[in-house]
Amino acid sequence: MTDHHTYGTSTHTVGELVRLVSDRLGLIFTECDSYYQGVYYLADIPNGRIQIQPNPIPGDDDEDDLYVPEHPAAQVLLLTTTPTSDPALRTRPDSIEGLTHLNHETARTATEPFPS
Repeated sequence: MTDHHTYGTSTHTVGELVRLVSDRLGLIFTECDSYYQGVYYLADIPNGRIQIQPNPIPGDDDEDDLYVPEHPAAQVLLLTTTPTSDPALRTRPDSIEGLTHLNHETARTATEPFPS
């Protein structure tokens, strides 16, 4: 299984959230630039990754699209991906004021057998 969590905020800028999460989790984020996602920040953790990015991303028609359109009020997103559920990782972002848990998804990986 792969465990994904999405958090959002309209309180903090991308830079502020990078600083807050770095301080809380002791991580170093690297700035990345993608045609699809625009500028985002990525930190690798022992069993996964954490990404911070704006919800508005560059669209094909020179207008921004929302990465998470079901939450338009969230201007900045924090995305976590781990191979299994990590309660400690979930507790720390939840402790950041102004950061709201928006979504949780689990997905079967290609190498996992189908349940019996």
